[in-house]
Amino acid sequence: MSAETSIDELPAGRRRSVWSAGLETVALLALFFVYAADPPPAVNEAHYLVKAKNFWDPTFCSQDLFAASGKAHTTFYWTFGALTQVVSLEATAWIGRLIGWTMLAIGLVRCCRSLSLPAFSSLGVATLWLVGIEYGNLAGEWVVGGIEAKVPAYAMVLMGMAEIARHNWSRGWIWFGGASAFHVLTGGWAVVAGAIAFGVTEKWFRSPDQPPARFFSVGLFIGGALALLGLLPAIRLTLGATAEESVQAAKIYSYMRIRHHLLPGDFPLHWFVRHGVLAGALVMLVWRGRATGEMRRVIWIGTGALMIAGCGLIVGALPAVMPDLAAKLLRYYWFRLSDAIVPLVLALWMMRLIVAPKPGGQAGVSRALAVLVLLTTAGMLIHSATQRNRIGIPPSTSHRLLGVALNADAEQQQRSHRDWVAVCDWVRVAMPGEEIFLTPRHQQTFKWYSSRAEVANWKDVPQDATSLLQWQKRFDDIFPKRMGVVSFNSMRVPIRYSRLREYRERYGVRFMIVDNRIATKRLPLVKVYPVAGQQNETYSVYELPYD
Repeated sequence: MSAETSIDELPAGRRRSVWSAGLETVALLALFFVYAADPPPAVNEAHYLVKAKNFWDPTFCSQDLFAASGKAHTTFYWTFGALTQVVSLEATAWIGRLIGWTMLAIGLVRCCRSLSLPAFSSLGVATLWLVGIEYGNLAGEWVVGGIEAKVPAYAMVLMGMAEIARHNWSRGWIWFGGASAFHVLTGGWAVVAGAIAFGVTEKWFRSPDQPPARFFSVGLFIGGALALLGLLPAIRLTLGATAEESVQAAKIYSYMRIRHHLLPGDFPLHWFVRHGVLAGALVMLVWRGRATGEMRRVIWIGTGALMIAGCGLIVGALPAVMPDLAAKLLRYYWFRLSDAIVPLVLALWMMRLIVAPKPGGQAGVSRALAVLVLLTTAGMLIHSATQRNRIGIPPSTSHRLLGVALNADAEQQQRSHRDWVAVCDWVRVAMPGEEIFLTPRHQQTFKWYSSRAEVANWKDVPQDATSLLQWQKRFDDIFPKRMGVVSFNSMRVPIRYSRLREYRERYGVRFMIVDNRIATKRLPLVKVYPVAGQQNETYSVYELPYD
């Protein structure tokens, strides 16, 4: 369809197809909304969008180590971050989600069409996929949720898979390159998995009447050029640090801060079991499944993702013998693509069993089992969505994430959330823009709500080596593991005059926000909030001593 051609000028069948795809995309958006429409900020939105706002406006939280540190996901900041200059962070999150989810929906519809699945079958695929990711991941990956760099990246991976299924390898590489521009690891691993699929399917499974594809095509080089938009900023983060500092930073990242996503030895046993079930099902498809050429290429992309995860398990065994090398290698998120793509491939295969079964008793049994799985996962999806939205507050401020009062009901959590927003609003209105604060250890939304800098928190860890080392020093300084009689599970700073005076001099911080659920409400410091009739049961602000 040319740029001048309107939908009305298309043939009737083509018009119906366009309208059907549009309605299917809207239906998928509704499904994603039901599943993931938590109030913003989601867990990673405060992390990404605060940094995106600083990218466009360096005066925003300019004194904050994390916000002002090196920018890894420049393409995301440049595109989605532009919204932060015209609307609020909350509005940016909602607009970004709508764009990201729409891209995912379009990519999923294109995948289904490339496999000749009927209209609206993508709803069943999405249901199976979302549940497969949530209950079958190995390292905690997700796709549909708050907006961040990997969301548009995964959408482009889906579009690339759709092109590859149609044997358009060159176009597929371009889409994978675009994914790498947004998130270099997501797109980069997709290229590796695609290369594995190319090597296998073009050598052993290409139809005799199908012309051979060239690996080194124009699209591969265009995709490589696009990938530089994500690769060069990532490389730039490694500059300016010595070899020793780089190793130390990698150890902090892989063995401490992100070990729950990177270090297999830290994964619970049932994570291996649940992902192993999906992996086993995919292996059965490879060896026993009778697939079309289109489906076979998709299956081998999933197999490539699984092979990458297998390499990650080998890397995960290295810390005991080569800890420095292992720390560097583990940073590459070896399990990310497998967590996302293996469930997708299985979902596409199951939908084919449901809508296009082959005649025969065994095919009927397979279809019945696939329908049963779909109905079960639909129930699981509804249950998951209900649980996620039950408390009515952002996931990033839930008690589960903060690690306090884990048995608190929805009303208690809502009250605590309102108190947190209230203290942040007071800081934003009452304090100068260049002010720096000591904040509770596990919160991650202070900058989001207050637009003010903080010394350090657990979530906001810089990605360049130099800043990462500074973050660790700050974090260990203000949240030491042993804090004497005033400690409470390392959740707050030590209330000792000498240390507080040091913080004032060292970090330029004058005020400290205290969680009253953890610290006593009668600290020997000057309280500046709440006072004079102000109400806040959960949080207080104290001025640090200066003499």
